[in-house]
Amino acid sequence: MTTTTAGSKRWLIVLGTVIMQMGLGTIYTWSLFNAQLVSKFGWELSSVSITFSITSFALAFATLFAGKLQDRFGLRRLTAAAGIMLGLGLILSSQASSLPMFYLLAGVVVGYADGTAYITSLSNLIKWFPKNKGLISGVSVGAYGTGSLVFKYINGSLIESAGVSSAFLYWGLMVMVMIVVGSLLVREAPVAAPAQAAGGKAALSAVGPAVAVPVPVKDYTVKEMLRTKEAYLLFVIFFTACMSGLYLIGIVKDIGVQLAGLDIAAAANAVAMIAIFNTAGRLILGALSDRMSRLKLVSATLLVTAAAMLTLSYATLSYGLFFACVAAIAFCFGGNITVFPAIVSDFFGLKNHSKNYGIVYQGFGIGALSGSFIAAFLGGFKPTFIVIGLLCILACILAVSLKPPVQKQAREKGMSLKPSRHTA
Repeated sequence: MTTTTAGSKRWLIVLGTVIMQMGLGTIYTWSLFNAQLVSKFGWELSSVSITFSITSFALAFATLFAGKLQDRFGLRRLTAAAGIMLGLGLILSSQASSLPMFYLLAGVVVGYADGTAYITSLSNLIKWFPKNKGLISGVSVGAYGTGSLVFKYINGSLIESAGVSSAFLYWGLMVMVMIVVGSLLVREAPVAAPAQAAGGKAALSAVGPAVAVPVPVKDYTVKEMLRTKEAYLLFVIFFTACMSGLYLIGIVKDIGVQLAGLDIAAAANAVAMIAIFNTAGRLILGALSDRMSRLKLVSATLLVTAAAMLTLSYATLSYGLFFACVAAIAFCFGGNITVFPAIVSDFFGLKNHSKNYGIVYQGFGIGALSGSFIAAFLGGFKPTFIVIGLLCILACILAVSLKPPVQKQAREKGMSLKPSRHTA
């Protein structure tokens, strides 16, 4: 295969992954359906909104098993099946008339299918571009965020013109087509053997101009990864980063009204702002992470998030200060979601990436629930912001001090290994 042909093949895979990720990201338009379902069926808003928490938890839970399913069925079959499953979950939701049915269909089924296709397609794309992991992760995860932004208007229009139940039907059909079509364009990345230089020293590969990056000494299995303390520390950092962003996304409109004194229309603008800055963070910080230490970048975002959270808690919020804090948290959250897949590959290799990242990704599911539980326990927004801000400071300290197991092994064996600019 010529270089030109190989390059064209890789960019077709990018296109297929972007199409899939845009379809998968549409689940973040769920908040549009809450009030409409309450109006149609007379349920409590809090009961309806639990559906998306179930979706998020099922999404994260699915990533534990997605890698094994990919090994058994292959990427294209698995992602196509996940697209069909996700589409059917939404289509059948159009006929649901009870909360348990919505919890099962729009929650468990949709979330599990979404998580399965999300992590396998993302990990596969990173394997195709090992020298630009941050940038390519930003493209993939950015497409996920763009899907939510685009379908905010599509689903809003469908709800208004066809009604909430029919909107589920059309949404499901469109998403099913997007994911299945995207799956036809992807190909599994070839499995590369761990590259090592003679004498057991880690080989160096070039990533960008004059940047030497050590290739991982080994590809960790899940069991091997779980025997390292670094896996658990990465989980804590990722959990904290996710909780800060996910909690804000769920209550940003209420914060604007109650803490900043905005009217409902003005506060609603924060929802669109989160989508825009979330996507921008994914693209900008993803690309930046290929040019500097990824962990130092994460440390900086956690410090900014902590400052914004504490400002929301202690400061008298004006219109501008409120939106500045929201934009900062959304930008950093989007960046961390993007950079972490690359960090996991820096620490534990690419071969088993979808399985290893699936373990760390449970921080997303637990983070999705923890912010609300903390708020319920402490009784309000402000004390919750303080707790999250302090956790971000702790996570920042952990990220600054953390080193990959590869570097530790090299030091123990007396190797002369230059630290990576990505993880040092």
